[in-house]
Amino acid sequence: MGNKKLKISSILLYAVLIFWLLITVIPILWVFENSFKPSEEILLNGVAFPKSLDFSNYRSIFSYPDVNMFRSFFNSFLISGGVVAGVVCFGGLAAFGLGRFDSGVGKVVEAGMVACLLVPAFATMIPNFVTVSRLPIRETYLAVIVPQVAGNLCFAIMLLSSYMRSLPNELDEAAIIDGAGPFQVLKHITVPLSKPMFATVGIMVFIWSYNDLITSLVYISDQKLKPVCVILTMVSNMHGTDYGAMMAAIFITVIPVLILYMMSQEMVIKGLTAGAVKG
Repeated sequence: MGNKKLKISSILLYAVLIFWLLITVIPILWVFENSFKPSEEILLNGVAFPKSLDFSNYRSIFSYPDVNMFRSFFNSFLISGGVVAGVVCFGGLAAFGLGRFDSGVGKVVEAGMVACLLVPAFATMIPNFVTVSRLPIRETYLAVIVPQVAGNLCFAIMLLSSYMRSLPNELDEAAIIDGAGPFQVLKHITVPLSKPMFATVGIMVFIWSYNDLITSLVYISDQKLKPVCVILTMVSNMHGTDYGAMMAAIFITVIPVLILYMMSQEMVIKGLTAGAVKG
């Protein structure tokens, strides 16, 4: 009887996972398929396979005079990489203090961070914009990086501090007895043991930053600094009726995130499950 219930639950679980896989993969395949079609063929039958592999849509995206896809990809990687570096660095330091040292103040800080997570990002956009506009970082990459770092810190600190708190205290005590200071403990013990969670946080923050359209629209007006998500909206406006070009632009934008996640999904799962088991 028990094995029968287990089989039924396994079947239901796999059914849900397969359904989730289909609704996730099919839209990507649909975009890829239609990126090789002219608009007339898409409107006629958007589900059928293309009659021929026509790369004119991709050529039009890269040859448009006001759109520099290579520059926009560089901007996206630079901004997202800067955000990841800032979040991992500052978040790791804060998480070390909260997760490895018992303090009443730390509990108050954690409660404050949980409260900050409940505040919608749009509620702080106007004061953040006013602050950034008065700083010398206006119309630079830092105008986007700094708000995104601030917006992702609470999330990163909560994950990292929870993971670090689960590490054995005996390791820190042994290092301190040997004469190690707090930063040496952080560098040689806490960070190496927390690599899966650091990788998880870094990958998730990179994907969120890469897809963050509204922040780039608000804080950057210089065409040369705009990331690929903003360029995608420009292509959509310029090629509003050219659905083939729009599909090509969408697929090109999605490729880096897909590659990154496929290469790092094992590390993400390892970090999240390890934190769940140890915590």
